[in-house]
Amino acid sequence: MTYINRHLTEKVKALSNEYACILLTGPRQVGKTTLLEHAINNDKVDFVTLDDMSERKIAMTDPELFLNSHKLPIVIDEVQYAPELFSYIKIAVDKGAAPGSFYLTGSQSFKLMRLAQESLAGRVAIIQLSALSQSEILGIQNSEFKTEFNEVINRNGISCDMQGIYKRIFEGGMPALISKKYTDRDVYYSSYIKTFIERDVSEEIEGVDKFLFSDFIRACACRIANELNIHSIAMDVGISDDTAKRWLAVLEKSEIIFFVHPFSNNLLKRTVKNKKMYFFDTGIAAHLLKYSSSEVLMNDAINGAILENYVINELRKTYQNNCKEELFYYYRDVDRNEIDLIIDYDNLLHPIEIKKSSVPSDKMTKSFKCIDKSSRKRGAGCLICMKDKIAAIDRENTMVPVWMI
Repeated sequence: MTYINRHLTEKVKALSNEYACILLTGPRQVGKTTLLEHAINNDKVDFVTLDDMSERKIAMTDPELFLNSHKLPIVIDEVQYAPELFSYIKIAVDKGAAPGSFYLTGSQSFKLMRLAQESLAGRVAIIQLSALSQSEILGIQNSEFKTEFNEVINRNGISCDMQGIYKRIFEGGMPALISKKYTDRDVYYSSYIKTFIERDVSEEIEGVDKFLFSDFIRACACRIANELNIHSIAMDVGISDDTAKRWLAVLEKSEIIFFVHPFSNNLLKRTVKNKKMYFFDTGIAAHLLKYSSSEVLMNDAINGAILENYVINELRKTYQNNCKEELFYYYRDVDRNEIDLIIDYDNLLHPIEIKKSSVPSDKMTKSFKCIDKSSRKRGAGCLICMKDKIAAIDRENTMVPVWMI
């Protein structure tokens, strides 16, 4: 098994010298604990997981005893199971706990961030970890993605053709597979989904029909990179709209899926209001859709949608891996003008179009002008595509190969 260095490692080390408490969130099995094992001094740290029911029971019923039973510094894994701990960690921090005393990890970032904001506001550094980015897999360091030509041309990457890109999409970014800890992809992903349903879903939804929920996740995967239509998903699975809405909230809370919201502005009256749904790992999505190989995936009707999911997810990771907030939106209006992604930075709106084509046309960026009607200024845009090298479209827009993101 090969350890793959995470871009956040140095950031964790630096923050350990400043903050008494660090909260590392992210989906299950993306390597949160492994990152900490390589970022901090293992010999001095007590690692405790609340997946251990005996530890969880003490943490929930007597959090003061739990903390007194373990030496500092301490890593508490899956801390969302014992929210009672947060108040006592706050007391310890307020009493002068040294930097790097508490490392908390968990796989329900919404819940954890709420707990941290309620009990540890101003006392905790919050870091988001996702599955491996392509830059991490390839051993390349990159900053957050920006669309300006001089920014893109300086990015590191390894050239890759369309087959190679879909191989990356198919393989996904789960550390246990990429590191070769496990080699049977289907068994790994099947076990992942089963564990997720039996643990996270069953705890969130009492008496949930596990087989029906499996169908529900698959129905969501069929709509990858599409505007969310709750009624359509509910009809496919045979559940009510309210049930589908609650189940989607569980998927989002557990970070199996994430949403990109539509860009809106008081000067844009005809934009759609539905958010778009993406999976945190394209390997999981490909498994749910029962693709047997990257070649089959590349030639199927869903190839454009899953490419969009891949690109947006990789762009999102460039921000997360640099501890930067990503402000991502998409645009669509009732006249069917659409922009796949808008990144908001430097007080400008940067439009991005994503295409499978290797011979793209500058006409593919014509919808960028739609956001000029808003009260915000438009910045440089780009067309991310299968072209083999970077090229300028005009003074404002650039063609960017997928492998360069």
